[in-house]
Amino acid sequence: MPQVNDEMPDILYSAAQVRALDSALIAAGTDGFELMQRAAHATWRALRRQWPEARQVCVVTGRGNNAGDGYLIASLAKRSGWEVSVLAVGDPAQLVGDAALAYGEAKAADVAVQPWGVGVPLAGIVVDALLGTGLAGEVRAPYLEVIEAINASGQPVVAVDIPSGLSADTGQVLGVAIRASLTVTYIGVKIGLLTGQAPDYVGTLLFDDLQADASIVAQAQGVATRLNPRNLPVLAPRPPAAHKGLFGRVLVVGGDHGTGGAALLSAQSALRCGAGMVSLATRSEHVGAALARLPEVMTAGIHSANQLMGMAQAASVLVVGPGLGQGSWARSLLSVAANSAKAQVWDADALNLLASQGFTLPAGAIITPHPGEAARLLGVTTAQVQADRLAAVKQLAKKYSAVCVLKGAGSLVADADGQVALCDHGHPAMATAGLGDVLAGLLGALLAQGLAPFQAACLGVWLHARAGEIQGRQGRGMAATDLIPTIRQLIEEQAPCLK
Repeated sequence: MPQVNDEMPDILYSAAQVRALDSALIAAGTDGFELMQRAAHATWRALRRQWPEARQVCVVTGRGNNAGDGYLIASLAKRSGWEVSVLAVGDPAQLVGDAALAYGEAKAADVAVQPWGVGVPLAGIVVDALLGTGLAGEVRAPYLEVIEAINASGQPVVAVDIPSGLSADTGQVLGVAIRASLTVTYIGVKIGLLTGQAPDYVGTLLFDDLQADASIVAQAQGVATRLNPRNLPVLAPRPPAAHKGLFGRVLVVGGDHGTGGAALLSAQSALRCGAGMVSLATRSEHVGAALARLPEVMTAGIHSANQLMGMAQAASVLVVGPGLGQGSWARSLLSVAANSAKAQVWDADALNLLASQGFTLPAGAIITPHPGEAARLLGVTTAQVQADRLAAVKQLAKKYSAVCVLKGAGSLVADADGQVALCDHGHPAMATAGLGDVLAGLLGALLAQGLAPFQAACLGVWLHARAGEIQGRQGRGMAATDLIPTIRQLIEEQAPCLK
């Protein structure tokens, strides 16, 4: 994920919403050129903090307001005694409005401006002031060649507002995009900076509100809420006389031949994350291993749907799908869950069967697809899901009347009413098997302890990603079980068991 901090605002916006916010600030009396100057100063400060020994900057400008920011940054660098060059794509004399004023500032500061050309050397810190958030389609020439040349140069890059070529709404690369070392964004955080392909392109992400009128910003609508410790759901403290019956009974259903470990991971996660009791319904062949590894979990070998019914009736939450398989055994067990009114989490093969076998998902359940599973559930391609993850998670939640967790970089949580949250934590070391099983068990435990489905999904996704971030500091080779003690510790820090 991009390196962000929890001082960033909670509300995330589309590009159009930020443009509307910008217009509202100007209409309320803040001069547009003043906002542009504030953006340039914010970027200049961030650039100097990031590279304190640097003394050379190369600003690459386009044809719009993003270029105006770039010319003002060049002016600030020149007046600070830096070696400055500007490479312009298009004739800067054709700029209009605030961008034209910014170009005038650069000329007044004696900044050298020359046309972009193939083979022009890039030196020092490169400032990407090419395209901004207004890009509507794939990057075309000459910007395509410019972006490729910047990426190939090996120079550090600071992106003004957003890396050129990255969609501010989806986080997808529109053909080609700048790979920035640092991105400084303004007024409102665009959701496309935190999901999709964005983590590979944004670098360190910093936000500056440009001293925008807080009362105007507060009126703006966003598309999602960024999960952070300020807004996370909180588990209730446990009373001194607490007993296991107060915190639910999670039943994990899964573990077909060859995939018994997935169900064990979910059961272990549910147990360690606070469920009062945990049961496991799995293949008989796995019972011995389960009892040896998890003696606290009540494990039963299940051959048919009839055997599962009693266990399901005794449970308060069902976690269905880890290692379940897609054969007749899996289908018979899933039919029990589909006909139960209990709170449920459907993961992995339960989702594949939901997509292919015509099962009906109980209302209010949580589903946890990765992009491939999401594609099967929607009847589209994985590429289409990834091209607009926000639209996909909202469609899934509405289609299945469920809370949907769309996993991946910048995991998204949505409910059927259109409420959306985004988690910007995580670590590349989390790219390993079994982590989804741990998440499913965690969600089951949070439901068992009284959280509503959307609350449980938001808290669970954040705990899971934050634990992965902490464990990821040790590098690659993470195992799914590594997360469980860290999640347990994070839960206790966030909501102490005893008060």
